[in-house]
Amino acid sequence: MPIEIPDVRESFSQAIYTVTLGATRDGGGTRTKVVTVGGEKALPFHHFEGEIPHPPVVAMEVWDVPPEDWPDPVRMPFADVMGSLGEWARKCVEEHGADLICLRLVGCDPNGEDRSPEEAAAAVKEVLTSVGVPLIVWGCGNPEKDNEVFPVVGEAAAGENCLLGTITQDNYKTLVAVATAYKHKLIAESPVDINIAKQVNILAMDAGYPLEDLVIYPSTGALGYGIEYVYSIMERARLAGLGGDKLMAQPILCDIGREVWGVKEARAPREEQPEWGDAELRGPLWEATTAYMYLLAGADILVMRHPEAVRAAKRAIRMLMGEEQ
Repeated sequence: MPIEIPDVRESFSQAIYTVTLGATRDGGGTRTKVVTVGGEKALPFHHFEGEIPHPPVVAMEVWDVPPEDWPDPVRMPFADVMGSLGEWARKCVEEHGADLICLRLVGCDPNGEDRSPEEAAAAVKEVLTSVGVPLIVWGCGNPEKDNEVFPVVGEAAAGENCLLGTITQDNYKTLVAVATAYKHKLIAESPVDINIAKQVNILAMDAGYPLEDLVIYPSTGALGYGIEYVYSIMERARLAGLGGDKLMAQPILCDIGREVWGVKEARAPREEQPEWGDAELRGPLWEATTAYMYLLAGADILVMRHPEAVRAAKRAIRMLMGEEQ
């Protein structure tokens, strides 16, 4: 007698919000392409349960000052262009297939070069004129300085529909005002905590910013450094969003490269840890494997560094979307 297999497919009441980044000339910007994320009606890559209209995308990092602390395996692929923002961005897009550029305004940090808002705006303009993909602009992380920089940067990129970040529960008013005035999207950051993630979104909403224009960043851990806990928080957020919670229905960004290349397993040269194998291979593998985990947790935007890791992540996305065997 044949065994009947029950249909256990799940259906959800709400789709994840769809967020489009970048603007072409028809939309008031200068981008040659836009990037759309979100819109899922099912868990990650569960095509048999619901529509997943937009694949995850990969942004590659460009810094406004050449990074001094990147280890050789990730620095060498860009050593010839790190002195030029435009060339660096073009290499990421034209040679390595970046869907977006993530410009980090590290040079504005008061504890570093303390660059001015005007210098930051010039850096943004240089990247915008060098590539046609949408732009993520990430502040230096000093709240007071970021609040000085972003009004100038936001105006300089007006019409380009950039993704600016980050807002937190303690520092959100200035960036919300900037994004509202110049029509940009925002990254809402929280420290691996569902309740705080909701609180940041509520604060932005109360300040007049629409929930459907937010991308949430629940923090990111590298492989071996609490990744299973971050994974569980991301999974809970995605389930809540699909289940009807509008405060958790935003696309998710994961900052892969910064976390991975800060841990010893990716950074340590072979002579320090010979049993770990070749650092030229180990580091990119660590970044790619971390990316795989977050894709399965629900990441919509991956911010990455090493070209080989990017290539591996993009191939994994194509396979999981059914576009490649």
